[in-house]
Amino acid sequence: MAVRLRPSISVPVHSRHARCSKPFLSPTTSSHFQLLATKMSAPEAENKAPTYTTKTIDSHLHIWASPQEAADKYPYFPGQEPYLPGHVDFLIQHMEEAGVDGALIVQPINHKFDHSLVTSVLKKYPSKFVGCCLANPAEDGSGIKQLEHLILKDGYRAVRFNPYLWPSDQLMTNDIGKAMFSKAGELGVPVGFMCFKGLNLHISEIEELCTDNPSTTVLLDHLAFCVPPITDEEALAVSNLLKLSRFPQVYVKLSALFRVSREKFPYRDLTSMLSQLVCTFGANRIMWGSDFPFVIPECGYKGAREAVSTIANQVPLSSSELEWIMGGTIMQLFQGHWLSP
Repeated sequence: MAVRLRPSISVPVHSRHARCSKPFLSPTTSSHFQLLATKMSAPEAENKAPTYTTKTIDSHLHIWASPQEAADKYPYFPGQEPYLPGHVDFLIQHMEEAGVDGALIVQPINHKFDHSLVTSVLKKYPSKFVGCCLANPAEDGSGIKQLEHLILKDGYRAVRFNPYLWPSDQLMTNDIGKAMFSKAGELGVPVGFMCFKGLNLHISEIEELCTDNPSTTVLLDHLAFCVPPITDEEALAVSNLLKLSRFPQVYVKLSALFRVSREKFPYRDLTSMLSQLVCTFGANRIMWGSDFPFVIPECGYKGAREAVSTIANQVPLSSSELEWIMGGTIMQLFQGHWLSP
């Protein structure tokens, strides 16, 4: 039986402070943002905190087998051997030190379509972790059946679309991609997009899939890989990201800040982008994520959490908005998890 994930809490959390009256401008261009100005200067809506006790939940991290686990039971995919430790005990240690209560585990490319390791962790820690499986766009359609099995049998509650796993001459809007995206909506699980080479390359695919399947929730990993713009192309990417807010089903992960910032920790140059995201999407459609374990050599796991507070103070965000971003949004989206003491 499919588990529905559509949010049941309906609250207007677009806290449109004075910061929202001005669009975020690139040093080199402003034309891409003029269409957003009217929307951003709309009357302020009431900002409410979640109606439950919010925990700190990481919306994006990975785990993989230790070398010993890989040798014994969970082999790495050939050519994808990790260069960092990422076993679950290592993760839990860092979560405890940082005061993080739970997380969404995204299936790593290191094990590709073999989900057995992550599945074992989900079963061992059912109240701590939720799983996001990896979509297999095999041309024979076998990935659709695998998706159904992972969700209905193994309990995964999200799926990741990696466009670079599709055949090089095909898009995520091919027949297989459309079928999997539609199936995700039918099963009530969000689809995460990993636009590693830039949102501009994939924006038309995402828009088409959202338009054709408004019931399928979308998660944009790592700010859709948009960076604080200094070129017209970068400004267009940020514009495309903000305009995706017109689709109510789209959420943004404020994750892997080290990947999208031009600065070192605490990544203060992301302040303006976060401000505009809150103005356009609302804090209840934004969620923090670390991108563990890749974040460890960058600023550490605890630093990943602290950076968001630093940036939020610069915006500034209200305490309720920060509460949504640090846990309220993902708890609302994946209802029934992380609610126990």
